Amino acid sequence: MDLTTIIGLVSGFSIIFLSIQMSGGVAIFINWPSVLITIGGTVAAVIINFPLNDLVGMMSVVKKTIFSKTLPITETIATLVSFAERARREGILALERHMEEIDDEFLAKGIQLAVDGTEPELMRNILATELDYLEKRHSSGQSIVVTTGALAPAFGMIGTLIGLVLMLSTMQDPSTIGPKMAVALITTFYGALIANLVCIPLAGKLKRRSEEEVLVKEMMIEGILSIQSGDNPRIVEQKLTSFISPKMRRAIVEK
Repeated sequence: MDLTTIIGLVSGFSIIFLSIQMSGGVAIFINWPSVLITIGGTVAAVIINFPLNDLVGMMSVVKKTIFSKTLPITETIATLVSFAERARREGILALERHMEEIDDEFLAKGIQLAVDGTEPELMRNILATELDYLEKRHSSGQSIVVTTGALAPAFGMIGTLIGLVLMLSTMQDPSTIGPKMAVALITTFYGALIANLVCIPLAGKLKRRSEEEVLVKEMMIEGILSIQSGDNPRIVEQKLTSFISPKMRRAIVEK
C-alpha cells in the first residue's frame, strides 16, 4: 500500500472537514442535488469520452498505484547481479532452476528468453514492445484521471449556473436569495474538491509510478542482455547502478 497517497487523502479531507465544522457545521455543505450534478455529470461525461475497456483498465491502474508494493530498485539490482554470478559460474542454462525466485513477470520472461537462447536484438525488441504497451496502458489510466479532474470543476460550474437561475426566478422573495446562492456555490466547491484533492494529485502519482516502473524495466532489459552476453557480475552491477542516483549507489556499495 502506498502510504503517502492514503495519508494525503485522509489528511486533506480531515483538514477540510475540521475547518467546515469549526466554521458552522458540515450539514450546510451537504446538498444532494449538487452531488448528483457534480459527481453524476462528471462520471457520465467520462463514460462518454472513453471506451468501456479503458475505464475498466483504469480501475486496475489506480488500484495498483495505491495498494501495490513496489520492490526497491536496489533489490532488483541485487537479484540481477546474483543471476549474473550464477550464469558466470554454472552457465546460463542453470538460471532456469532458479526461475521460481523471480516475482516480477517481466523479469522472469526476459530471463526465460535468455535461457532459451534468443538472439539479443530479438530479445530486446520483444521486451521493448512489451514495455511500450505497458506505458500505453499507464498513459490511458492517467488520461482518464486527468480528464475527470478537468471535468469536475466544469460540472460544478454548471450546478452553480442552475442554482443561480433558480435563485433569480424567485427574486421577488428576498429571503430565499441567501440560501439559494449558498446551494448554487456548493456545486463549485464539490467540483474544485474532486479535482484538486483527488484527481490532479492522483494523476501526478500515477505518472510518477509509471516513470519509476518503466525505469526499472529498462534496467532489467540491460541487465538480462548483459547476463546473456556473459559479462562479469561486476560489470553487470556497474551497468545497472548507472540507472540510479549516487546516493543509492553508495548504499549498494556499503552492503
